[in-house]
Amino acid sequence: SGMNSAELQARQLADKATTLAELREYVENFEGCELKQFANNTVFADGNPNAKILLIGEAPGSTEDEQGIPFCGESGKLLDNMLSTIGIWRKQNAYITNTVFWRPPANRRPTNEEINICKPFVERHIALIKPKIIILVGNTAATSLLGKNEGITQIRLNNYSYINQYLSKPVVTTALFHPAYLLRQPMQKKTTWFDLLKIKKML
Repeated sequence: SGMNSAELQARQLADKATTLAELREYVENFEGCELKQFANNTVFADGNPNAKILLIGEAPGSTEDEQGIPFCGESGKLLDNMLSTIGIWRKQNAYITNTVFWRPPANRRPTNEEINICKPFVERHIALIKPKIIILVGNTAATSLLGKNEGITQIRLNNYSYINQYLSKPVVTTALFHPAYLLRQPMQKKTTWFDLLKIKKML
């Protein structure tokens, strides 16, 4: 099927990428994911590539699509504020990307097919950053990277060992509610404060 060929192409490119610059170039020139046709920009990453803290969100929204930067809209500001309370800043000690690199139309959730096509790039991305800790932001990132069936409410309670074919050893991984969800459900901000404190201890 067409899906498999796109996934295969992504895998072959991911296998070849030995630097972040190469990976970015492969992703920006990749035509296998239909989302790209409707997007203004490829949203690759932001932050410090030498950081030991890697954050992975879901997908670009409209502001991200305009600027080509992950988490630069309203929910990104909230995420920055949340992280700063525990000493994490993207310009300094964090690096941030998403499970897909192009904005889904009308900000819908990316489909499993779209996530799977981008996954080889995401896996190589993680391996090139070599983080000490991965923080998965929101349900889509948490379920797709950990392969878990339970949702973010359960997943965020625990820590995991994330591994993929490009990593020589597992990376300690945890999850946070997506800031877009917290903007809709401000009552959950309190639980997220405790999640952040847990992450601070892990650091």
